[in-house]
Amino acid sequence: MSIVAYNLFFSLVMLGVSLFTGCMTVPGTNKRALNILPRSQELQMGEEAYQEILKKEKRSKNPKLTSLLERVGQRISQVTGITDFKWEFALIENPQMNAFCLPGGKVAFYTGILPVLENEGAMAIVMGHEVAHAVAQHGAQRVSQALVTQLGLAAIDVAILKDSKYRNLTLGLLGAGAQFGVLLPHSRSNETEADSLGIRYAAQAGYDPAEGAAFWERFSRATGAGGKPPEFMSTHPSDTSRIENLKGLSQEVMQIYLASPQYGKGEKLL
Repeated sequence: MSIVAYNLFFSLVMLGVSLFTGCMTVPGTNKRALNILPRSQELQMGEEAYQEILKKEKRSKNPKLTSLLERVGQRISQVTGITDFKWEFALIENPQMNAFCLPGGKVAFYTGILPVLENEGAMAIVMGHEVAHAVAQHGAQRVSQALVTQLGLAAIDVAILKDSKYRNLTLGLLGAGAQFGVLLPHSRSNETEADSLGIRYAAQAGYDPAEGAAFWERFSRATGAGGKPPEFMSTHPSDTSRIENLKGLSQEVMQIYLASPQYGKGEKLL
């Protein structure tokens, strides 16, 4: 067997193994998703990344806000059903309107998002969304998707394009097709799934799910629509799509909220 044929055979075999054996069931939705990243490696990457971020950033010393973030975080984490996360919640002094949760339950909120959140209930909505990304292993899914996509392109490169004068152009187009046809929609799907899981977590934890759409309306006004790419080229749904979806989701989980200890919007943040 020639080297070219061997490389093609190996690439296709590995691609097939990845697709058929690297699946996971997303907790809370029972959907199947591609994930070939070992759980232990994912958690280690989350821990290392979190520690690197905390070394570079300044943590807030505001006792009220840090305590409130910890309270919301504990309430959300308790309803996820996840037992192997070592939860941590950090409030970072940074004007960015941002929040995240890394694998393993490593959560950070930037102080820049607090004025837009306005209240504890909105913080719970955002907390639920970010935690849902970690629970559903969306980061590992994206890594897996990228690896499999690159492996597929490598197989095409070896099989068809090696001696073609159009090789670079064709690979570029295939790369764009993979980006806009697979990776970005996959990420938008992750965002919608995180919205669905996150608002459920917030409702189970006792926070008014109506704050989901209300927060995104405030966030949309604060950030403005200018400069945002079209939805089909974005890793996130458009603000309008997200707000409408959250309005529907809030109705779906209202019974869960009514059956929980109700904190409503909770305390005002500022």
